[in-house]
Amino acid sequence: MHPDAAGLSAAAELLRSGALVAFPTETVYGLGADATQGAAVAGIYAAKGRPSFNPLIVHVPDAASARRYVTWCDTAEALAKAFWPGPMTLVLPLKEGHGIDPLVTAGLETLAIRVPAAPLAQALLREADVPVAAPSANPSGRISPTTAAHVLAGLDGRIAAVLDGGPCEVGLESSIFAVGPPVQVLRAGHVTVEDVEHVLGEKPMPSVSPGITAPGQLASHYAPKAQLRLNATWAKDKETLIGFGNVEGDMTLSASGDLVEAAATLFALLHQLDARGVTRAAVAPIPDEGLGIAINDRLRRAAAPRDAV
Repeated sequence: MHPDAAGLSAAAELLRSGALVAFPTETVYGLGADATQGAAVAGIYAAKGRPSFNPLIVHVPDAASARRYVTWCDTAEALAKAFWPGPMTLVLPLKEGHGIDPLVTAGLETLAIRVPAAPLAQALLREADVPVAAPSANPSGRISPTTAAHVLAGLDGRIAAVLDGGPCEVGLESSIFAVGPPVQVLRAGHVTVEDVEHVLGEKPMPSVSPGITAPGQLASHYAPKAQLRLNATWAKDKETLIGFGNVEGDMTLSASGDLVEAAATLFALLHQLDARGVTRAAVAPIPDEGLGIAINDRLRRAAAPRDAV
């Protein structure tokens, strides 16, 4: 669908009717469904082949909307003021009478919720006027989509529509923080630990839960068809080398060593590997600091054995 008034109206009506609509956020394309309709949410799991124990993120247009579904606190308010709208998800206790279908939370008493910054996502959420559960719009475990073409390559025939807003700006899924005390990092992303520490005055802790408490925690995830070898400075026989900075490759995440560029390029580049039929690839070292922590997180999951959970 075109990102005009007619396209937005049609996409919003599809969501309200219980259909699945993919749409762009600033991070990646999400596969949206009305989070209050059980059958619609079940359709997300079916279309993606997603394990039902893996919870979903709910997208809303503003913090006021978020407070309808979760128990709010001063820490959540501080983080929301600093980073919403934007690529940050908060995990908070569900509020009594929330109305969110239990499939969204995979039976947990908490909800992952965020306010996306992308103008088209904002417009769709306001037009639909429902909370929208939306994991990345790709088959489970595969590469997240950053264009409408990526969505159709994986989900064509399984969903009702794609709202085409062009390439995503950030290119990595949102950071996820469980709001404590203490605040915990559940998934690294564009909003870093240092960013949150600057706002709260204390550093978020690593997750201490042994189970799946938020999206994006499966060991094998974001995977291309190719087998990946990480922290490589040269290619072995029959490997395609993915460069970064001073490591030149057959293709590169960022020739200048820019982590923002690398994050925005990562998933599109992995899709290129699939399109070229690459079976083995080596990836140059990425500095494990700032946004590089999130990039390395996605690369480790992409390189993990496919049956890992």
